[in-house]
Amino acid sequence: MRSRYSAFVLGLDSYLLRSWHSSTRPRSLQLDHQVEWRRLVIEQTTAGGPFDSDGEVTFTAVARTPDGRLEQRERSRFVRDEQGRWSYIDGVEL
Repeated sequence: MRSRYSAFVLGLDSYLLRSWHSSTRPRSLQLDHQVEWRRLVIEQTTAGGPFDSDGEVTFTAVARTPDGRLEQRERSRFVRDEQGRWSYIDGVEL
């Protein structure tokens, strides 16, 4: 989760696509470069430990846009692949 947030901060759309599970990955991604991500608050995690194959993260990401403050609150699902890497499946806005 933190690495994906960092990729949003740095505008690394290629990393975001690589860390997205192939079953839900879009063909392309258009990041809004006017959004300045400022802070990530991890509110809750469910599973996702060293012996788990999946997990969830509830977070709030705070950003600044030309129109003012933005908060994105989401519960994201992740799954671990055969090589032990976590992939983003999907998320639900809260």
